[in-house]
Amino acid sequence: MAEEKILTAKAHREHVRISTRKVLIVLDLIRGKDVELAKGILKNTRKSASEYILKLVKEAEANAENNFGMNKDKLYVSECYATPGMTMKRIMPRAQGRAFRILKRTSHITVVVRERD
Repeated sequence: MAEEKILTAKAHREHVRISTRKVLIVLDLIRGKDVELAKGILKNTRKSASEYILKLVKEAEANAENNFGMNKDKLYVSECYATPGMTMKRIMPRAQGRAFRILKRTSHITVVVRERD
């Protein structure tokens, strides 16, 4: 029995200046959807993360079409996830000479597309 290779195309962006928690909300909206539907959802979602994720979906679609010769119409978002990146630590002056720490979080976002059977 010959094993069939499942082709996947991936797009990855590191150190995106938005917290992972905010990104995961938007990723849950597009997971498992067709690429065209996912792009439509992202264009109409009023979240700051949707702008970054839309770029990644388009990038993954282009990778699938140009690098692997996949059919553009059969693509769907098979996996999408975000992991925490580095955290920049900043100091904010407070009353009576104290200093509060501000954590500026970043994310590593990955979108994987596959072709439907």
